[in-house]
Amino acid sequence: MSPGTHPDNTLESGNQSYLTEIIFLGFSDFQNTRNLLFWLVLTFYLVALAGNSMILILTIADMALHTPMYFFLQNLSFLEIGYTTTIIPKTLDHLMSDNLTISFVGCGIQMYFFILFGITECCLLCVMAYDRYVAICKPLQYSCIMKPKECTGLAAISWAVGILVAFVQSFQIFTLPFCGPNRINHFFCDILPVLRLATTDTFKNELIVATVTVIFILVPFLLILLSYILIISTILRMPVAKNRHKAFSTCSSHLIVVSLFFGTATFTYIRPKSVCSLDSDRILSLLYTVVTPTFNPIIYSLRNKEMKAAFKKSIGRKPCFLR
Repeated sequence: MSPGTHPDNTLESGNQSYLTEIIFLGFSDFQNTRNLLFWLVLTFYLVALAGNSMILILTIADMALHTPMYFFLQNLSFLEIGYTTTIIPKTLDHLMSDNLTISFVGCGIQMYFFILFGITECCLLCVMAYDRYVAICKPLQYSCIMKPKECTGLAAISWAVGILVAFVQSFQIFTLPFCGPNRINHFFCDILPVLRLATTDTFKNELIVATVTVIFILVPFLLILLSYILIISTILRMPVAKNRHKAFSTCSSHLIVVSLFFGTATFTYIRPKSVCSLDSDRILSLLYTVVTPTFNPIIYSLRNKEMKAAFKKSIGRKPCFLR
């Protein structure tokens, strides 16, 4: 053991000890079902990777899908790949072995990318709702409003907000003193479980986290809700039933994805503390980090005629060396 280190995973600096590792306790009480949980999580992860990669490839390769809606879907699929890859490989390592630790630096990196992808997705889903609002409520102006330059700008703003919020949140948490316990009852470095390890008063930090949560989860959700109120109002005023069905089908996939994402995120981060429990936190975290990213590409593929047509076209296309 090197000088200044202790067996409790802390590093001594002067008279102060700092954490060097964090231990996850998230699945320590799942001994009888860890193998089953490992295979379930692995299956969901592989399906999420395959589905989102397929959407990325199809929307880039097929010229018919070079529209604002599919441009934003490209970004969403890339986000989902990053989001799941930030959490799941380490989770699988925990389930497969007794390696339940992560370095303090690794924890900070994991939290940074978790916040980055999560906040960016909130913003991007809001942008996608705006795209559907313009397409249905202002169809004659759609091509003027949603130009390639404007679409790129909206996507860039979503990413910039995610990068900025992730940096500020991670910085204000990981500059706190962490000198005490190093165990969290979770399976990844989520914000509040890590914040509770800090050996100082964290009321101000928790207030900042709550404020950011309200601004970047609740506000986008309310904007999406407003968009769909206007969209549904416009659809109901359409005189032809066929047009109503077609208009609703163009935004139904996005509406389902929004419901899944914001439903779990809102209940996890904005619910009252009186209804919080460690078991429900872990179950909800599994839903929004594993299950939801798996269903998103399935929803967009199965409910979208253009995506299905592009997939069939790619299957029937001969490889270059056979032409």
